[in-house]
Amino acid sequence: MACSFPILDMEKLRGEEREQTMDLLRDACEKWGFFELLNHGISHELMDEVERRTKAHYGQCREQKFKQLACKALRSGPGTEVTDMDWESTFFLRHLPVSNMSDFPDMDEEYRYCFNFLRYSAPPTTIDCSLPRLTFAFRKAMREFATGLEKLAERLLDLLCENLGLEEGYLKNAFYGSKGPNFGTKVSNYPPCPRPELIHGLRAHTDAGGIILLFQDDRVSGLQLLKDGQWIDVPPMHHSIVVNLGDQLEVITNGKYKSVLHRVVARSDGNRMSIASFYNPGGDAVIYPAPSLVQKEALAYPRFVFEDYMKLYVTQKFQAKQPRFEAMKATVTVNGQPTPTP
Repeated sequence: MACSFPILDMEKLRGEEREQTMDLLRDACEKWGFFELLNHGISHELMDEVERRTKAHYGQCREQKFKQLACKALRSGPGTEVTDMDWESTFFLRHLPVSNMSDFPDMDEEYRYCFNFLRYSAPPTTIDCSLPRLTFAFRKAMREFATGLEKLAERLLDLLCENLGLEEGYLKNAFYGSKGPNFGTKVSNYPPCPRPELIHGLRAHTDAGGIILLFQDDRVSGLQLLKDGQWIDVPPMHHSIVVNLGDQLEVITNGKYKSVLHRVVARSDGNRMSIASFYNPGGDAVIYPAPSLVQKEALAYPRFVFEDYMKLYVTQKFQAKQPRFEAMKATVTVNGQPTPTP
């Protein structure tokens, strides 16, 4: 019998079903590393606007360039599976600690495309990565959306604290660092692929950071997670937010909660939108298992600086996570505390 993907109605946290909903959240974190939220507090009207403007932006500014480069990529190896790149067009918005929204040129300015569908482990030097242009309305909608997601992420972290027996605010404080958390959004489109059997939309990986909130297309599926050796579809649902846990929450919970391998399957029948927002530790935040969670279990993860982990992750994103944790045991220390390496 197929497992039921965990879906949480946050409205039930306010009533008689709170205990049952918290149990469902605990089970999702322990057994899935993924869950889907309904009634999460972000207005449906805003979500509709973000979706509309994101899809329009892709069609106006990025689609043609994607088609040109994508055709070249598939022609380079006919009939051969492509294992070192992904079928996606994407750009990044940073919200915290300092927003980069004002760095993007306006729609009516001269611009060059930032086309980044070839996701190599190291950034290719042959692709022009100038910033894409954005409209005022797109910026406004994304700023409002990001504000709502930031509040939702912090609320979820406190719900996780409650289930873990940690004091309220523990996870947020663990992420804080000297300048606060890192919070940003990856805006992606996965266009129709003429040979989906040859390439992934996005190769299998775990996410490096803390907690990830995804607003995905409800008409075109493609996101899958690995559970018990099988790839399971994450169901696209209208106005839902998909949540998954990153590597840092696995460390802080001493393995009680785990990050999970997931991927995007390329499809021939539709353009899939994905807006993933990452609430991550600050660069100099020191990450380690919460002491209260290692009293009964052996210490399973090292202490390290998040920035050091990210330096390793960018070169090993599509590899197993356990060697990354092992490598962090060699982190440079000063006065008994880990410190970022040069």
